[in-house]
Parts: sequence; structure tokens; C-alpha cells
Amino acid sequence: MLIALDAMGGDHAPAAIVAGALLARRELGIEIALVGDRQIVEAELARDGVTPSGIEVVHAAEAITMEEHPAQAVRAKRDASINVAMDLVKRGVASACVSAGNTGAVMASALMTLGRIHGIERPALGTLAPYTPSGVLVLDVGANADVKPNYLVQFAHMGSLYAERVLSIPNPRVALLNIGAEETKGSELVQDVFERLQKSGLNFVGNIEGGDVHKGTVDVVVTDGFTGNVAVKVTEGVADFIFGELRTTFYSKLQYKLAATILRPALLKMREKMDPGTYGGVPLLGVNGVVTIAHGNSDARAIRNALRFASEGVSSGMLEAIRSTLGRK
Repeated sequence: MLIALDAMGGDHAPAAIVAGALLARRELGIEIALVGDRQIVEAELARDGVTPSGIEVVHAAEAITMEEHPAQAVRAKRDASINVAMDLVKRGVASACVSAGNTGAVMASALMTLGRIHGIERPALGTLAPYTPSGVLVLDVGANADVKPNYLVQFAHMGSLYAERVLSIPNPRVALLNIGAEETKGSELVQDVFERLQKSGLNFVGNIEGGDVHKGTVDVVVTDGFTGNVAVKVTEGVADFIFGELRTTFYSKLQYKLAATILRPALLKMREKMDPGTYGGVPLLGVNGVVTIAHGNSDARAIRNALRFASEGVSSGMLEAIRSTLGRK
């Protein structure tokens, strides 16, 4: 299994990307194609000393920055690292693509290069929330701000297949994010989707409010990309606020500092659980290939985990399951 890694994508590229690739190769045995400017990437590899076997460099003369317009940049820079990485997947040279670069550009490149699975109307971007041992999959979280009822039904099917295959959850519990648990709550769109999901054959357990997702009573939460993105960003912001307040409080008095010293292992374990870097990346479902998008601020550890995440997606057979269940010839 060879995974194409966009070496030029991310706030800390290429240093953190290359370091993460080296970690993944040495600790997990994953074979990696680092895609980017050969001279720059090889210089980063040289900093580490001897490059282990199983890591190769694929040259890409251009890169897409975080500030560029995603679709325009993807079209204009055909030799950009993300496009070259996606092309490796399209040609069957690589089994998956991982990038911490411009999220919009990654999605645009995936759509333009790999295309959608036949029968899938829109791809969905998922993320794992750490509310259960396996994680709660929330989708969409940014790929589709505007949706139609059938999009959300397909998101539910793809999310259920992902949870079953990759997260090893039998008969995943699927819920629809809403402003109330009652089936009569919400917009006309959400009420329509509720009725469709009841007839979908999925293990649909009904609506769930945003304040109940953390209870771990469901495995997959379905919503539109606008709502999902806001919900995830608010959750991450609240987590940062809480840890910031704890830090300020613990350092405000001597006795609190002593208590913090005792509690430090537990607090670090809690922060590790809530850190997006623990999962490393999020899946882009519905495109004709395994694509994992890592956070732009990813460090080496997060890239290592994103590569693990992608390799698990490949080995699980998730893509083939979506093709056979939802795809059309």
C-alpha cells in the first residue's frame, strides 16, 4: 500500500509533513510517496540523516497556498503537489491521498481528478468527534453548504458504511442533527430527510440535538456542510477556551500549581483525547478514491496519524462498499 502525501500542503510544510512521513514509515511501516518540489523535499529528508526504504519523492513543480482560490488554483496549477498526488491515486500508483493543504483545493482536486463515484450526487467531508471509544462520525462538515434531501440521505449511507468498515461498529446508529428530538421539529428540508431516513434501511435512531451529540448515544450524525462546520468549529473553540481557563486558574495561586502538578497526567490524557491531531485527518467520502484531509496546522504526529487513518480506510474496503451499495454503472 503506497500513500501519496502532499508534502507542500499545510501551515508547517514541508518540515512537519516530511517528519510525519518518517514517523509513519518507521512506526507503522506505511509506504509513502512524498509529492512536492524534489529539491526542497529531499533537503528536508537529509536533515533526518538516512531516509528509510519505503519513502520516495515524486516531483511537483508547483504548490497551492492557503490564500489562493481553491478551484481556480487547481485548474491553473496542473503541476501542483495536490494535483500530482491525486493523479497517482487515479492511475492506481497510490492507494490513497493525504494532504494538510488548502481544504477547498484538496476537495476541488479530488473532484476534478478522481471524480465522484457514479451515483453519488455530492461528496461529504466527515470528522470524528471523541465522544465514544471509536469516535462519532459527523458529516458533512464543510463540503456542501447548500444541500438537497437526497444528498443528506446519501451522506447517511456513506457515513454508516464508513463507521461499519473503518471504525468497526456493527449496525451503526445514525442520527439527523436537528433543533429538537421530535420528528416534527426543524426545517422542511430536515423533516423531509427524516421521513426518507426512516425508510432507508439504515439503523436510523431519529433526530439529535447539538447538545446531545457528546453523550455517545449515536455513531453517525448527518447534517449539511454549513451547520456541521459551524458545530465542529464551536466545539473546538469551546475546548480551547476550557483548557485556557484551566491553565490560567492553575497558575493563579501556588496551591493550584501544586494541584496541577498532580493532575497533569490526567489533564494531558484528556487533551490528547480532544486533540484533532489524535485522529490526524478527516475522510472525504463520495469521491472515487480514498482521500484524507489533515488540519492545516498539523504537526508531525498529526501527519503520522493521518497516514494511519488513510491506510485503515484503504484496508477496510470502505471505498468498494460505497461503490457497490450506492454507485451506479
